[in-house]
Amino acid sequence: MDLNHIKTSDFDYNLPEELIAQTPLSDRKTSRMMVVHMNNDVNEHKHFYDILDYFHKGDVLVRNNTRVIPARLYGTKEITGAHVEVLLLRQMEDDVWECLVGNAKTVKVGTVVSFHDGRLKAECLEIGEKGLRKFRMIYNGIFNEILDQLGEVPLPPYIHEKLNDPERYQTVYSKVEGSAAAPTAGLHFTPEIFTKLEEKGVTIVDVTLHVGLGTFRPMDTEDVKDHDMHAEVCQMSKEAADILNQAKTEGRRIFAIGTTSVRTLESVWNAYGRFEPCTLETKLFIYPGYTYHTINGMLTNFHLPKSTLLMMITALAGYDRIMAAYQEAVQERYRFFSFGDCMLLTDE
Repeated sequence: MDLNHIKTSDFDYNLPEELIAQTPLSDRKTSRMMVVHMNNDVNEHKHFYDILDYFHKGDVLVRNNTRVIPARLYGTKEITGAHVEVLLLRQMEDDVWECLVGNAKTVKVGTVVSFHDGRLKAECLEIGEKGLRKFRMIYNGIFNEILDQLGEVPLPPYIHEKLNDPERYQTVYSKVEGSAAAPTAGLHFTPEIFTKLEEKGVTIVDVTLHVGLGTFRPMDTEDVKDHDMHAEVCQMSKEAADILNQAKTEGRRIFAIGTTSVRTLESVWNAYGRFEPCTLETKLFIYPGYTYHTINGMLTNFHLPKSTLLMMITALAGYDRIMAAYQEAVQERYRFFSFGDCMLLTDE
């Protein structure tokens, strides 16, 4: 691959529609797992519960403890009654949210959208590009409680089946509310798997990145370098920073659960040259040619063609290796995307 001329189309692959997982498995840990060894060309076909075999005493495993909010709202314009769909992306200040709006051309500055007979209203303050709007939320009471009552958990558009249990689109360790989508690599874990990892001497570290448009927006540029990543907010505590810095100093391995954990680790490192307690806004875009500073491997799901997430893992494990692994996953009938199977990238 010519790193000076990377094209979005380079990351396309053929995926039969029937391989897109529509529902989660009844038992989280029974997903299939392709193990990609980054130091050779050997791939193994395992199940997720085999992940215990790939971790050792002293390893650090980083997870994103964000929790998906019921961020999708359906309302009507107060003046015309036209239907408007609003997806909350991130909280800018107290009652001001950046949102993605369906039928956005009809929503101008000053437009008021009413949800559920006015229990919640949103006034448009600012128009952004590609359907983005800034809204001031108008309500009486506690916003999160109102959102729980009126909003829906926003499943990705490629999932057409109804999700009977909304908790299956949350990780078992989700804690900090704020995401518009789940960090789906974490959906495979159970509390028992974490207990067994800790019994092996693996340290579990929580960071937070609220998943927004930066993670799931499709690319619309052919030249990868022309893509503008949308900002997402991430956080690292002092406890997490101390554990991670000590692991780096001692040469111990750091693994990340999912691309959002990776993005948090690399964003903090790029900002400070080490791990520091912080809250920061990141627009980090990782694609081939990027030099990783923080991880020895990661667990990740199978990503959409031509996506920034696919680019991120090729930057870690190599373009040819990952594209060949994806072709192998299709041949082996792995389940793809949010409710699908997973891939462990390891340095062993």
